[in-house]
Amino acid sequence: MNSQNGFLLSFIKYGENDAILHCFTEEEGFQTYFLKGIYTKRNKKKAFLLPLNKLNFQIRIGKSGSMQTISNLEMLDLHDVYTDIKANTVVFFISDFLNQILRDENKNLNFFYLIEEFIDQLGSKNYQSHLIFLIKLLKIQGVAPLLNEGSFLDPETGTFSPFANHLLFDEEISLFWKTIISSSNPYEIKIPSSKRKNLLDSILVYYHYHISDFKTPNSLEIIQQIFE
Repeated sequence: MNSQNGFLLSFIKYGENDAILHCFTEEEGFQTYFLKGIYTKRNKKKAFLLPLNKLNFQIRIGKSGSMQTISNLEMLDLHDVYTDIKANTVVFFISDFLNQILRDENKNLNFFYLIEEFIDQLGSKNYQSHLIFLIKLLKIQGVAPLLNEGSFLDPETGTFSPFANHLLFDEEISLFWKTIISSSNPYEIKIPSSKRKNLLDSILVYYHYHISDFKTPNSLEIIQQIFE
């Protein structure tokens, strides 16, 4: 038996009672698990299947190359983010985001602890935390913009320029990027609600330039409607 701690990124019902889980674990990075019987009427643990829930998985050792099977799972942390409509919307958006970004990642404690930190921020009703999180994620991936004296971020080159290169990256949005990247406590930065949509749009543009095969999450429209 092998014990893993991880965040649930997505899950798919398989057959009548089973599920396939995609998770990012502390010990082994991105993993896909088979969970048998989770949807049976007597199984109360189906309530654990919430995006970014932090869970402990007991993994049954199977044949090499086959999908690992969960023999038991337990919840590790209990957060209020699922009862808060704004926080819940952010959770679904970020889990959708991470499910594609982290698929090729092996063990990486920086990613794991960054997710923990983000969930704590969101649990504290920091409704702009996803914007900070996504830029911090770029830093760990090594593709964050390089700081210099320029006032306008060029999303294609990842550098700051004296002149605007993209409509979304005006001087104000570029300054948010520069401040978040350079700050030791970026979650404390206040981003006006009127600017959050434009900042999120600029983040998505940057990801399209720098992350291979990146696709805008389907939940983008929902998160934009909630925060309008």
